Amino acid sequence: MFRKLNRVKQELENSECKNILKEELRGVLSLNGDDGYPYGMPMNHFYVEEENRLYFHGGMIGYKMDCIKKDNKCSYCVINKGEKRLDHWSLIFKSVIVFGKIHLVDDINEIKRISKLLSFKFTKDENEIDNEIKLSLNHTAMFYIDIEYLTGKKVNER
Repeated sequence: MFRKLNRVKQELENSECKNILKEELRGVLSLNGDDGYPYGMPMNHFYVEEENRLYFHGGMIGYKMDCIKKDNKCSYCVINKGEKRLDHWSLIFKSVIVFGKIHLVDDINEIKRISKLLSFKFTKDENEIDNEIKLSLNHTAMFYIDIEYLTGKKVNER
């Protein structure tokens, strides 16, 4: 169902792909949009390896929600910061693409738990996190991707 990389020498090990998902803060979520056009948007994510899931938060209404309700197939792409080559302008970077189905979290305690875990990627101030969750909980949706396929590669721009 999912295609293998053409350049197998550039393929990353599964464990390295998972580390990139854990370490990087953001990626691009792509959904099936209106009239067959893809809809991609930058998102913050939190990866839970034991569940094989990526979690996100966002608004409860809007184009993203409409797309998810219509078709929950999606992909998510993360690119690491890369390394500048010393002898050239180009970068060497790693990317990961996840394919799966996106779902809404409907349990309020689970939304709180994941919100807190996601927030810890940006700050360690628990009071700030708790206050933010208290302020935004009633108008925040939580989503997760059940990962069906994961692939990654190392790209040498030169």
